[in-house]
Amino acid sequence: MPAGSTRPTGRLRLAIIGLGLIGGSIARATRSGRWPTSIHSISAWSPTGAGPAAAHAEGMIDRAAGSLAAAIDGADLIVLAADPLACLGLLDAVAGLPAGDARPTITDVASTKAAIVERADLLELHFVGGHPMAGLETSGYAHSHAGLFEGRPWLLSPGHLARPIDLERSEQLAAACGAEPHWLDAAAHDRAVAAISHLPLVIAAALVQAVSDADDWPLARTLAAGGWGSATRLARGDVAMGAGIAATNAPELARRIRALAGQLEEWLADLESTPADPAATADRLAIRLRAARAGLEALD
Repeated sequence: MPAGSTRPTGRLRLAIIGLGLIGGSIARATRSGRWPTSIHSISAWSPTGAGPAAAHAEGMIDRAAGSLAAAIDGADLIVLAADPLACLGLLDAVAGLPAGDARPTITDVASTKAAIVERADLLELHFVGGHPMAGLETSGYAHSHAGLFEGRPWLLSPGHLARPIDLERSEQLAAACGAEPHWLDAAAHDRAVAAISHLPLVIAAALVQAVSDADDWPLARTLAAGGWGSATRLARGDVAMGAGIAATNAPELARRIRALAGQLEEWLADLESTPADPAATADRLAIRLRAARAGLEALD
């Protein structure tokens, strides 16, 4: 935890804005009793109201609010559980509402951080950017579950106006969900996740486009098995979420795509350089595959 943090003071009134997969899983985790929690009560709001209504009926939240203002009224900790572009708009909306005497801590769960932290700083909010490194290709409250974050890193990137209590509350939330909080600069966060999360999303989407546009796709799709499913899983995710991720981390994602394009060009050169000699081609490709395996082993 960054220097200057304080011990927790009392139990928190939590407001979750957006109650889909991630927001719903936060509510379930803090109510599951699986981990010590500092959450006293939970209110929630979403534009459609569907997630909060379902969660309230199941006893996962205390109040399904009728408006954003009603949801955050009296909250100690506000969680923006939406895609990156929506989080930018929600920051604007929250900043325009009365803050009361005790200004709340605001955090989020979006997959990019630099643009969101920058917006929060401009709005002079007490903000700690958050990103639980867990998710599914499915979305919506119906797919949420209490164990989604268990043992997973929960990355935290404080804004310039984050107070010691804001740092503490953000860690409390991660711990209450069974996650492991890690502090990381917003720019460093975006560089890292561009490689391990955002680039795989682009690869999955590009793979689907390249293959499904081919004339032999009707035949190929009848033969597709586990490899195809694993490689394209991310392309089945929420479109707004994926577009928001790419838009708010475009420079870092573009840098990673250039690096990948260079690797693909080298593979292409090896495949085309010895078309009449399969053994020679296999030797070239084996070198690349061994290098990739060595890279994976170094990461383990």
